[in-house]
Amino acid sequence: MARVIAAISTPTAPAGLGVIRISGDGAVAVADAVFTPVDETRRLPTLGGYRAAYGRVADADGVIDDCVALVFRAPHSYTGEDVVELSCHGGTYLLQRTLRALFAAGAEPAAAGEFTRRAFVNGKLDLTQAESVMNLIAANGRLAARTALAVREGALYRKLTDIKESLIALQAQFSAFIDYPDDDIPEPDRETPKAELTGALSRLQQLLHTYDAGRVLREGVDTAIIGSPNVGKSTVMNLLSGCERSIVTPIAGTTRDVVEETVRVGEVCLRLADTAGIRETEDTVEALGVERSEHRMDTAALILAVFDASQPLSAADYTLIDRLPKEHTIAILNKQDLEKRIEETPIREKFTQVVEMQAMSGAGLSALTTAIHALVGVDRLNEAEPVLATERQRLCVSRTADCVKEALTALQDGMTLDAVSVSIDGAIGAVLE
Repeated sequence: MARVIAAISTPTAPAGLGVIRISGDGAVAVADAVFTPVDETRRLPTLGGYRAAYGRVADADGVIDDCVALVFRAPHSYTGEDVVELSCHGGTYLLQRTLRALFAAGAEPAAAGEFTRRAFVNGKLDLTQAESVMNLIAANGRLAARTALAVREGALYRKLTDIKESLIALQAQFSAFIDYPDDDIPEPDRETPKAELTGALSRLQQLLHTYDAGRVLREGVDTAIIGSPNVGKSTVMNLLSGCERSIVTPIAGTTRDVVEETVRVGEVCLRLADTAGIRETEDTVEALGVERSEHRMDTAALILAVFDASQPLSAADYTLIDRLPKEHTIAILNKQDLEKRIEETPIREKFTQVVEMQAMSGAGLSALTTAIHALVGVDRLNEAEPVLATERQRLCVSRTADCVKEALTALQDGMTLDAVSVSIDGAIGAVLE
């Protein structure tokens, strides 16, 4: 018999509405101890599933608040148990007092994630769906929410199940031939299994390619704005922040420390750092800022390298171009409103993503957004397709892919079918983890 648990399910802050969820075999009785309906014929124990009643919640000291109680009957609830949700006004005091009344009536505090854990234990969610719940709650953009919802609705489970069933069918053919040599079972041809394994490997690799981009959607990306002094780094920072976050002047060296802000650009959250202009300086304070800028450049997952398109490249610019990593740098050719004097060839030869901007007016922001999506891989995600959301899922798919690759190699090298079968068996075991 599952103990009755209760918790506030809405954020702990003043709001128009707050919800307390109660779950367990005695959830209805516990809720009935604190809830009195306006219509006495609608006491909670008499209500069927998906029924609601309006009334008041109270404790030993008297009435707490008006309330709507919504009853869900097992197994047709989120957790698979009897569930009652009490919807009150969203005042922090009111919700805490109601929760204490439920504890006095026999409920216990729910542990973090316990409602979802019970849903998993009771077969309402598979493990990948359970893992997707937190990603859905934490989603901070449309694409993040849609990809999490696709997993929540079972898309990842179905895709892995399809792969698993194809491997089991292949294993059955091999096992029949290997285990019953005296039954004149013909040896399976090798071309069909090759095609099956190649297809399974391709689907597994496609899933693995979603992991890094999915992590960017969930967690954001550490980003540094890098460049020589007075190229417009702080203007880019202010444009992305939507406010004057950094001081902008025509005086080189205005920014002397790292200015940080979290901003949303399209579907991606950037943990943005506007850094001091990188140059040789005898100013002690500025030199410390340059040192911090170089550290940020070395550790950032995404670099926005800003160049002044109205000036020829300086020696410091050439040094910066050589030092910047090609794989995660976007070059911004700023000040496009002025006469162009920059030599673009070294920049375009080094970096695949080059954006022309006039950061002061906001021109080029759309192109920068597109470049960021492309560089972090978000543009390759399909909101209706599953995305690997946890390291456990990534490791499971990676191990399965390794075993499928071993089986394919063994088959192509002409090894015996029992050797191929061992690798397929490993793949099936990995996908079931």
